[in-house]
Amino acid sequence: MTEPDIDDIELEEGGQLYEHFRVVADKGQVPLRVDKFLFDHLQHSSRNRIQKAADAGFVHVNDRPVKSNYKVRPMDVVTLMLDRPRYDDTIEAEDIPLNVVYEDNDLMVINKEAGMVVHPGCGNYHGTLVNAVAWHLRNMTSYDPNDPEVGLVHRIDKDTSGLLVVAKTPDAKTRLGVQFFNKTTHRSYQALVWGNFTEDEGRIEGNIGRDPKDRLRMSVFSPDSEIGKSAVTHYRVLERFGYVTLVECILETGRTHQIRAHMKHIGHPLFGDERYGGTEILRGERSSSYRAFVQNGFRLCPRQALHAKTLGFVHPTTGKQMDFTSELPADMSQLVEKWRGFISGTTRDTFEES
Repeated sequence: MTEPDIDDIELEEGGQLYEHFRVVADKGQVPLRVDKFLFDHLQHSSRNRIQKAADAGFVHVNDRPVKSNYKVRPMDVVTLMLDRPRYDDTIEAEDIPLNVVYEDNDLMVINKEAGMVVHPGCGNYHGTLVNAVAWHLRNMTSYDPNDPEVGLVHRIDKDTSGLLVVAKTPDAKTRLGVQFFNKTTHRSYQALVWGNFTEDEGRIEGNIGRDPKDRLRMSVFSPDSEIGKSAVTHYRVLERFGYVTLVECILETGRTHQIRAHMKHIGHPLFGDERYGGTEILRGERSSSYRAFVQNGFRLCPRQALHAKTLGFVHPTTGKQMDFTSELPADMSQLVEKWRGFISGTTRDTFEES
């Protein structure tokens, strides 16, 4: 079920209600306010908005409306009832171009462009990669885009470019999923990040969980804490440009926004990453020419400078090792070239005018 976006509706009492979200509390659930309980289960909704929904009679427990201070107990059935029918989240085939770098009867490897949402949800119900895959495989009668046993094996962010794999059959998805779970796949990213590193390589370990102040951002917590999920990122410096650095990142785990959150955590936000502070001029000179240079860099690559460059896995049917590499897309490639020229003093004026 697609998560309801209660921030985009008017909360008015009265009238027919429709179920948008349902969750059953675990047998070991400790008493917890229902607004906090739903906040922990609805990733894209604010606690304030949930409280308003409860005040309007939209939060129900065991089929009865409750207020925000109701304490959820074991096996309680908590539902969010809204005053409009739930959006039909059936995935429809849409004729959208795809850059398919490999395909056989079991799977597809796609080089996703930046700006394309991977899966419908939270306001992006059309134009996604999943819709495009449904069109691409429309003549494959055994492929049902609405069947969770086929399709995407992993995801990358909307504004991240690069490689991902799609399973055409349930067996392929199961076998590939096991590889991702057991961390036997090989994935590397390239990122342009703010700042210079004192070392050439390193390891970042820290649990990743939702930022309690911004549900669209992830925060890093101590590995010893019980907050979030464990995450490990390895990085290696590829090229230094004084104020920014091109790095390779290898994921040991695959958490939401892992590289973006981990790099922010160690003081090196991704260049152009608005959500994690990367659209501020964090390093460099105070001159107006330098500020103009960086601002033009933001315009040249208007997203986080992150690309899923390599992907490796064992083919689910043949058992053969499959390895794929994609070049940096034009926006990131040009951005790196501009910084390369800037540090050498050869293209400073050109970038200011571009």
